[in-house]
Amino acid sequence: MIRVEMLSTGDEVLHGQIIDTNAAWLADVLFQQGLPMSSRSTVGDSLHALVEALTERSRVADVLIVNGGLGPTSDDLSALAAATACGVELALQPAWLEKIEAFFASRGRPMAASNRKQAEIPAGSEMIDNPVGTACGFAVTLNDCWIFFTPGVPSEFKVMVEQQILPRLKARFALPEPPLCLRLTTFGRGESDLAAELEPLPLPEGVVMGYRSSMPIIEIKLTGPAAQRVAMEQAWQQVRLQLAECTLFEGTEGLPALLARQLKQRGLTLTVSERFTAGLLQWQLASGEAPGVAGEVLPAGEESLTQLAQRARAKTQQADVALCVGSLQNEQLGFALATPDGVFAQQVQFNNQRHTLKTRQELVAMMAMNMLRRWLHGMEVTTGHGWVDIVETLKE
Repeated sequence: MIRVEMLSTGDEVLHGQIIDTNAAWLADVLFQQGLPMSSRSTVGDSLHALVEALTERSRVADVLIVNGGLGPTSDDLSALAAATACGVELALQPAWLEKIEAFFASRGRPMAASNRKQAEIPAGSEMIDNPVGTACGFAVTLNDCWIFFTPGVPSEFKVMVEQQILPRLKARFALPEPPLCLRLTTFGRGESDLAAELEPLPLPEGVVMGYRSSMPIIEIKLTGPAAQRVAMEQAWQQVRLQLAECTLFEGTEGLPALLARQLKQRGLTLTVSERFTAGLLQWQLASGEAPGVAGEVLPAGEESLTQLAQRARAKTQQADVALCVGSLQNEQLGFALATPDGVFAQQVQFNNQRHTLKTRQELVAMMAMNMLRRWLHGMEVTTGHGWVDIVETLKE
């Protein structure tokens, strides 16, 4: 088994001042290629710490992907650390220096003297092309470990991984078939509740059931070797049956995209009117390219469930389906969904006051979209959730 690791660099990453999205992206890409990441680590902008980390991880990993530290400033130390660890000097790459100069000239700007540093890589290393930036990537071998150095800018990093690093790995190693990962996303039940129901299920050898909680949803994953595909799909059928009532979608499509696709399939348009969610619901649906007309965001105001239902019905003059969210009053909030089958509305009571405003808005937006999903699937539209109680429903 090939051991692939990642080393992220930079004080801003180490101290949590920025989120390391590159690491999450790379882990997913490698997993899809049959090279699940074995380990991830982070080191700050210290030459000593970088050299120590490179030396230590090179004794363990077969492949190490180092991200960050190839910029023009004094705290960009990856190239110097690589040269120091390998016991060589930095060597200027004239062809890359010309490329940097041309990059700035094409934009009508002079190249700063500090950018010359980006054309210096350890002597004897392999240059790794960066077609969208000025940082020169490179690869070295240390303690039989193949180490790739990449810039921290996500757009540059991703292009280099896809166009330069993955092809090299595939050429050198006989990669195994990627593991199989079956996913579904649930809404309305807690993680411990789901686990209590699913844990008794027998799983094929080498297959693991996983849970990822990200308020207000929980993703269930069944992961295992591709050789166990038939047995995994059989087990997955049981998972589907047991979680049918609370499943939002399967795979990674996302609920807004699923709703958009199903609305388009049925030739329906959608409009949204919201108070408490302050535009979040429209933004999420728009991100999935839901078909419809422009919605509206209204200020907070008192409104009975009947009045909310009437507002939803009036909105169907603009679109086939209208989805409305009311204001939060005394820990209660109303929803209304107007459809060709009638108007469905529900008033809910929050039973957990510890949630932040952001969390509550995300929960309410998901509840609204879930009402639409349940109607599209022919299910009962008004339904509860683990964090709220239904206090009133109506159908007109």
